[in-house]
Amino acid sequence: MRAACNAKEIILATECNDRPMLRVLVTGFEPFGGASANPSAEALPLLAAGTIGGIALRTLLLPTSFGEAAGRVIGALRDDPADIVLSLGLAGGRAGLTVERVAINLADARIADNDGVQPIDRPVVPDGPAAYFATLPVKAVAASIRDAGIAASVSHSAGTFVCNHLLYSMLHWAATHRPGLRCGFVHLPWLPGQHATEPTMDAVTVARGVAAILGCLRDDVPEPQVAEGALS
Repeated sequence: MRAACNAKEIILATECNDRPMLRVLVTGFEPFGGASANPSAEALPLLAAGTIGGIALRTLLLPTSFGEAAGRVIGALRDDPADIVLSLGLAGGRAGLTVERVAINLADARIADNDGVQPIDRPVVPDGPAAYFATLPVKAVAASIRDAGIAASVSHSAGTFVCNHLLYSMLHWAATHRPGLRCGFVHLPWLPGQHATEPTMDAVTVARGVAAILGCLRDDVPEPQVAEGALS
């Protein structure tokens, strides 16, 4: 696909017939830490909301806030349920889209969120499990992104900032209140111009990667038996 494509062309990559409608909510975050942009926010407008190719897609921009992000998603799901929540966020320094496998019950922020909140050594959910595995097929999702010609890998740490907090919160809410809801998180590199020495990826390429993910989820691609582990 051309690098300079429009949102409709990006979404057309997910089209398919003969499948039940899959309801997907894709979320992104506002800029944080003094940055002027966030790739997850820039990609959302390229994913046209509405019913497309077997997917009823909605998007939601979230505040980078420990206290608000998960509540916004839960509120949106109570108003209009979904089958899948796919959340996106920035992880500067990573070279491609990284599909998170594990969310841990820990908030330990190196910097404050956009509300000025900086939790240290606090649980996301008091008395909650130590961790949850994402309920999307992370290896299949990573492979689908690579099949679209975009760098991708499985990550085994979503960090301890708002991204991990959101993923853990959503997995916990699904486990305790909404059985069957599947949740996952994908971290994104810097946007071009945001960092001089670390890897970058433009928003159109990110959106193409998300379209590949949506196609994988819609088609219920099974998890491949391949290694995606880390050495440390």
